[in-house]
Amino acid sequence: MPNIVLSRIDERLVHGQVGVQWVGFAGANIIVVANDEVAEDSIQQNLMEMVLAEGIAIRFWSVQKVIDNIHKASDRQKILLVAKTPADFLKMVEGGVPIEEVNVGNMHFIEGRKQIHKTVSVNEQDIESFSQLKNNNVKCRVQGIPTEPAVDVFTLL
Repeated sequence: MPNIVLSRIDERLVHGQVGVQWVGFAGANIIVVANDEVAEDSIQQNLMEMVLAEGIAIRFWSVQKVIDNIHKASDRQKILLVAKTPADFLKMVEGGVPIEEVNVGNMHFIEGRKQIHKTVSVNEQDIESFSQLKNNNVKCRVQGIPTEPAVDVFTLL
């Protein structure tokens, strides 16, 4: 079974907060970015690679490639799995990726979303995806940075 040490929703995917704070907090040695667009975009990949500490590996995979390949990970790989949306995590869970908890980080406010926390805004599709994750026994907790207390997303919806 893959050693997923943290699963995080973050619309920015990998930036300083994820690449430094969360990697260190979780003890990760590899980041897997699950995003169909970034998997095909070398410019975005290069920008994300620049924020990583030396010795931290990174992979840019489509959501389907994560489903197809995550079980091939070795035990020594401590994986920080990051995706942009709860729907991405729901697809991975339904595809057999063993995720027990999702750390909800940055979901920015835009037209059509309701702000439920200082860094988290959701629309109806997000709420439905969170509900389905809960139905699959996946805990979802809002936590911007490791030093903040985690808050169950369902108490905010």
